[in-house]
Amino acid sequence: MIVTARLTFSAAHRLHNPDYDADWNRRVYDKCDNPKGHGHNYVITVSVKGKIDPETGMVIDLKRLKDIVRKQIIDRVDHTNLNEDVEFLYGVIPTAENLARSFWAQLSPAITEGALYEVVLQETEKNSVVYRGEDEE
Repeated sequence: MIVTARLTFSAAHRLHNPDYDADWNRRVYDKCDNPKGHGHNYVITVSVKGKIDPETGMVIDLKRLKDIVRKQIIDRVDHTNLNEDVEFLYGVIPTAENLARSFWAQLSPAITEGALYEVVLQETEKNSVVYRGEDEE
């Protein structure tokens, strides 16, 4: 059984790799390398997989799952500059891919009923990423 909670947050970021020059960053990140940054209204969807507890009829209480996502992610990133204001993102280029992987790292230890199955981060209406905790190859 897979249980899913969906929450939203707004944040600003700049895609920029300080290891490369301005031309490289403009070529790779285009307008997302704007020195003043830009913002998104993100949607994060978190799924937990597990067996249904016969006493509660739930894998995890959805209210509890939402509370975990709020505490571990939303309260820390909402209305921030992801490059500068979020400690667990220091030194991370805040692409949707890196954000989903970083959010997984924050959520996974906090979920004790079932197991974190998937983090989906929607950056725009047309762009989203899915992370399932796999090792990169």
